[in-house]
Amino acid sequence: MAGEPVAVLGPLTFRPILKQARWGGSRLSSLLNKAATTNPDCAESWEVADHPDGQSVVADGPWQDHTLAELLEQHGELLLGRHAERSPFPLLIKFLDVTDRLSLQVHPDDEYATRQLGQANGKTEAWVVLQAEADSRLWVGLTPGTTRRQLATALVDGALEDCLHGFPATPGQCVLVPAGTVHAIGQGIVLAEFQQTSNLTFRLHDWQRLGRDGQPRRLQVEEALECIDYDRGPLAPVTPLPLSGNGNRHLAEQLVECPYFSLRRHLFTPPVSGPITLHNDNRCRILVTVSGTGSLAVAETTCELAPGCTVLLPASVTSVEITATTPLSLLETFLPGE
Repeated sequence: MAGEPVAVLGPLTFRPILKQARWGGSRLSSLLNKAATTNPDCAESWEVADHPDGQSVVADGPWQDHTLAELLEQHGELLLGRHAERSPFPLLIKFLDVTDRLSLQVHPDDEYATRQLGQANGKTEAWVVLQAEADSRLWVGLTPGTTRRQLATALVDGALEDCLHGFPATPGQCVLVPAGTVHAIGQGIVLAEFQQTSNLTFRLHDWQRLGRDGQPRRLQVEEALECIDYDRGPLAPVTPLPLSGNGNRHLAEQLVECPYFSLRRHLFTPPVSGPITLHNDNRCRILVTVSGTGSLAVAETTCELAPGCTVLLPASVTSVEITATTPLSLLETFLPGE
């Protein structure tokens, strides 16, 4: 373990936590600059995580080798500012490479997670599609009027897709998936995922597939049926809301505003005269580079930005300068509220 640094808590980058799954591929390496693995089924890269299934470790700088959990415990005020009482770190950021349709699943909400599972919270998430093949699809929510009994019957008689709301996936789409929503990600999609810190998933259906052992994978049908919000109905991609920017050099838009996180997209064009300054308000922010190149500067610290680069800006960082060397797209997420 590195010694306690004397530097001020500044921009933080973490070592990606790469996870294998049968539905993974190689595009996290080719598109997002993640290290190539010996197996071609790299399914997820956990970019920022404070969870038993994955703990982020600082990649470099004066805080190298410290975990996110350690920073939160020792320097919670500097890290989270106005949200310093939160523990564990409340957001989990991932990239996914989906080469085969994922199982149909649902995540429990906070109330169910606490009451039934003894967990601190459920799992609301949002997706931003980075790449999608021509026939790629997303399924989010149930067709209008679908009841628990109808869905349970459809699972048995093979009419399941009549109950599901699906639509083509296209790059740039953002989809909010509240806890309690039936959903599945189709094949041929690479996306960024922003979510509550939780890994709770109930698998409702697996399309008659077999696992690596030649046996059907375990389902949690009753738990899933219990967690579904049958009044929600179908969900569609969000409509971005334009925010103030800096002319043609910087365009910003709101993608998600929910009780658990806010999500924005920033588009930068190479500057005519100097960088763009983004200001902070005593909260932790995370910037995810999805396309283009540039740099991020805080005081004497500079981070190079390229696809797949994720930077955590602690609350103690009051402002950051962004310079685009090619057209640059960043996703920004932070905790809402006071």
